[in-house]
Order: sequence, then structure tokens, then C-alpha cells
Amino acid sequence: MTATTDSPSPSRTVLDMITGAWRTQALHTAVRLEVPDRIAAGTTAPDAIAEQAGADPAGVRRLLRLLADLGVLEHDGRGGYRNTPVSELLRDRPGSLRDMCLLYGDEFYKAWEHAADVVAGSGAPGFERAYGRPLITYLSQDEEAAARFQRAMQAGHFFFDRLAEAVDFSGACVVDVAGGSGGLLAAVLDRHPGARGLLIDLDHMVPIAQATLEEAIGAGRAEAIAGDVFESVPSGGDVYLLSRLLGDWDDAACVRLLDNCRRAAPADGRILVLERVVGKGEDPELASLWDLHLLMMNGGGQRTLDQFRGLADAAGLRVERLIPLPMGNACIELRPARGRTAP
Repeated sequence: MTATTDSPSPSRTVLDMITGAWRTQALHTAVRLEVPDRIAAGTTAPDAIAEQAGADPAGVRRLLRLLADLGVLEHDGRGGYRNTPVSELLRDRPGSLRDMCLLYGDEFYKAWEHAADVVAGSGAPGFERAYGRPLITYLSQDEEAAARFQRAMQAGHFFFDRLAEAVDFSGACVVDVAGGSGGLLAAVLDRHPGARGLLIDLDHMVPIAQATLEEAIGAGRAEAIAGDVFESVPSGGDVYLLSRLLGDWDDAACVRLLDNCRRAAPADGRILVLERVVGKGEDPELASLWDLHLLMMNGGGQRTLDQFRGLADAAGLRVERLIPLPMGNACIELRPARGRTAP
């Protein structure tokens, strides 16, 4: 007799993988139709949801049935549905993953349609193939998409609070390099009241970041300024943060950026690189997924710890330690290499 296990069969595993895109689009459709918000507001019957959304009742009934089977929704026992902790995360309110769902089900989804060509090495990244221009250009030309992108990136802050707990920033001047909308720096300064901060990013991000910082920690403890971090990084910081930045650039650009940080930092300064590290962490699958995702978006990718050591060494730095963070992320602490000091 053949022993049985609880593991899915290989054929079921393949089926689950190849229908993953259907799950993505089902979730994306539910968010576009505002299903979780309508249920939270008291509209729980499928036909009533369809009427409010201007959608086909039969299609909505089938969509909600699938979402319940996936555990996104639950049957309420009266012919309607109620939210679960999963669908609560998709409501239109602060802290939700709604914008991530919209982004991953639309622009990112279309970019991945070109995965076979990109992996084969035949030209531009998937996003550029799908939209005719690079991601950064697309976002600079579409304010609505840029705002949604920033909200999605802000929503993906699974490790911000954990970093603020795991690393001592007491009394430090923290420089957030290409810090985006300011969420990470705000989390760090909120956790460490004696610290102060400086964020540098492109012109259009400065007012967004300044507003985020002032809302989170008040005025006076942090400032957002404009600048090109590949040209120079503000000096005077004790800790330099590079969050989800190196994965977007090739080795030469990363070494230049790290070298700028080393030059700006004191001899005992710290440079914290926040990325998913291939082959490390509690969830290596996520690192591999994001590695290929960055290839689709802009030709970038995630790196192994040895590759990060190579970048650090080329920039006059050394890897001090690696701190695991949630959702497959990690903090790589770099310090100036012995015998190398900032000029």
C-alpha cells in the first residue's frame, strides 16, 4: 500500500501555480468594484453589491463565491457575505493594501505578460514593453499612477516598525537616502524620540515626505530636501538608510551610491541596506519572486549576501551583520572598512 500524506499532489501544485493569475485578477476585480468597502458599509447581498457597483449580478455572484472559497470573504448565513481579516486589508482606508492590489493587478500584471521574452534576454524590461517607456518615466508623466504607486509602496511597510525595534537609533542623526514618501524615517523617529532625521529625494517627493514626517512626529525633528543621491549624499549623519533602493540599479551605480554614503558618514557611521537577500531570511521564496519582479520592472534584481559583500568591499565598506525582518526582508548593516575613513 502506498503511504499517503497531506501534501498536495504534483498535478495540484502545478494547477495552483498556473491559476495564480486568476486569483490575482479576482482580487483586483473585487477591489475595483469596492466589494470590501460595500460589505463594511452594510451591503452584503451579491445582487445589491452588483447594483451599487453597476456590474452584472450573475458575474458578481460568481466572483463572490470564488472569493469565499479562497478565504477572502465568508458566507454570512443569510445569502450574503461578510469581510474576513484578508478583505479588511483591501478596504479604502489608511494602512490597507488596496493600492498594492490595484498596482499588482494592473501595471505590474501587464509587465509580467512579457516575462518569457525578458528572461530570454531579448531586450527591454517587461514594463517598458507593456507601456512603451520605463517605469520611472511612466510615473513622472501620470500623476494618478504616481500617487497610487507611492501609496502602494507605503502600504508595503511590513518591516518599518520591526527595524525601528531591532536597531538602536538613540540620539542619532538618521539620513534616509532616496527616502520616498518618508514612512520609514517617520517610523524610526517615532520609536526613538531623541533621534533626528534628514530625507533626500527628487524634487517632486520633497513636499510629500515633509508632510508625512510632520504628521507622524511633528515639526522640527526632520527635514526633507531635494537632491541627486548619485551625485552626493548629505554629510553629518550617524546612520544612513537605503531602503529598497539597490535592487533597482546595476552594480556600478550601487557602488557609486554606497561610496557617496561612506564619504558622508563618520568613521564609526552605519549604513543600513534594506532589501530582500536571495537565499537568506525566513521566506526565501519572496526574495526570489521579487528578484524576478525587479527584472520585469526595470531590469534590476535582488542579490545574495556575497554579492552585497562585493558591493560593500568595492565602496570601502564591510558587512557588519544581517538582521532578518518580516516578509523576507533583511537589514544589512555596513560600516566603513578598517583603515578607510571619510575624507
